[in-house]
Formats: sequence, C-alpha cells, structure tokens
Amino acid sequence: MEDTLEILRYPVGKFQRPESYTPELLHEWISIIEALPTWLDACIENLDAAQLHTPYRPGGWTVNQVVHHIADSHMNAYIRVKLALTEDNPTIKPYKEALWAELPDTQLTPVNVSVTLVHAMHRRLVMLMRYMKPGDWERTYFHPEQQRNVPLWEVAGMYAWHSRHHTQQIMQLRHRMGW
Repeated sequence: MEDTLEILRYPVGKFQRPESYTPELLHEWISIIEALPTWLDACIENLDAAQLHTPYRPGGWTVNQVVHHIADSHMNAYIRVKLALTEDNPTIKPYKEALWAELPDTQLTPVNVSVTLVHAMHRRLVMLMRYMKPGDWERTYFHPEQQRNVPLWEVAGMYAWHSRHHTQQIMQLRHRMGW
C-alpha cells in the first residue's frame, strides 16, 4: 500500500536535481513549460464539480487544489527568475504551499481561472527563457529553506518536472476513475 501511495504521489518520480545542463536539455525543459497550459486544459476538460473536488490520491490534494497550486507555484517561479535576472543572488521568499492550498481563493475560485492565469504567465515565462543569454542561466537566487544558491538552469529543469508531475497526477486519476 505504501508503495502504491508513493507511485500515486510521484507518478513521474521525485525531482532529481541535475548536476549540469546542455542547450538541448534547456530546450526540452522550456518546451515542457510551454506545453503545460495545454496539458492543464486536457486535465480538467469536461470535469464536473464533484470530480474537481476528488483527491488525486488518498490523503492528497483535490484536482482543484492541484491546479490552483500549479498557478501559485509557477507564479513564484516566474518572479524568482525575474529577480535573479535583475538582482545579484537575491534571497527569495519561501511560502507554505500546503497552507496556500487551503485558502479561500483556492477553495472558491473556479479552476479555469488558474488555468487561464497559467496560460498567460507561461507565455511570458517561455518568452523570457527563450531570450535569456547563455550566462543568464548561471545566475542564481538564494533559497533560505534549502540554504543554497539555485541556478536558473535548475529552475527550468525543476519546473519542467513540476509540470509533468502534477499533470500526471490528474491524468492518472482520470484514467483510474474512467473519466
């Protein structure tokens, strides 16, 4: 049972921080980030209110919470990238994502609002990433919870993983439930 819950929680595996990157990897990661809004459209297509309030796994977030979390998380990533591009190793502000998932805007806002937000934000994020210079990918921000500098190339890899991670949670739920 524990193995099954772990597979449901991490359907594409846990994030493995790469040691380095190549231009080809960056291109792949940016392409995944670009695809996320369309993937989210497919994730929520034709789901009713009861389905949107179904947890993707026992004890997990609902589809609604996952989608709103993606918007919250990727907004933070976008801001962190811009901070790192315009400041020298800025210290970012961590946030309590589990508590954000319980706030009224997550509970009461229609899920398509966050999908629309992700469409707009990712258009800007992808544009920004596509026009970054090679040296920009080495720029960093300081993450106080992790107590380390995070390079922007790692952010691209992590958010490509994050995009696949959460969309697969929803799509596997849809598959299991026959939606």
